Amino acid sequence: MEAPHSPAPEGATATARLTLHAPEQTQDLGRTLAKLLRPGDLVMLTGELGAGKTTLTRGLGEGLGVRGAVTSPTFVIARVHPSLVGGPALVHVDAYRLGGGLDEMEDLDLDVSLSDSVVVVEWGEGKVEDLSEDRLHVVIDRVVGSTDDERRVVTLTGYGARWAGADLALG
Repeated sequence: MEAPHSPAPEGATATARLTLHAPEQTQDLGRTLAKLLRPGDLVMLTGELGAGKTTLTRGLGEGLGVRGAVTSPTFVIARVHPSLVGGPALVHVDAYRLGGGLDEMEDLDLDVSLSDSVVVVEWGEGKVEDLSEDRLHVVIDRVVGSTDDERRVVTLTGYGARWAGADLALG
């Protein structure tokens, strides 16, 4: 993984940009990132279809030690993966079909308190920011025009006091 310098977006308290060259590296990033996560964290994932959002979440699930195979929740909208190791549950949400916000998240009738879980929302940008003042936004971009079809640039941006000073370059 390469970590080039990147200017912080407005309101960001931490930021990093990483270049990944294989899906395994995306999954490894999820496992590594899981070490930073704690109950109540909101992680928003942005990227086109096939960018690697679910692959990253699979790594998060492995790193958090949760039960069940992490797969795309597109048709069920949300899946809860309880911890097998006494840590937080992973709530994996696909917000692609959700119109917006906290009300619809509450309507999902999840059998877990969001404040006791790590909530990962694919396609959540512009929809779930109000769930928490603190959030980690992960943008996964395919590198256009590259001969390496697997190459991705991942931008990690932390917002709020929770992420102030966090080493998102994972160094």
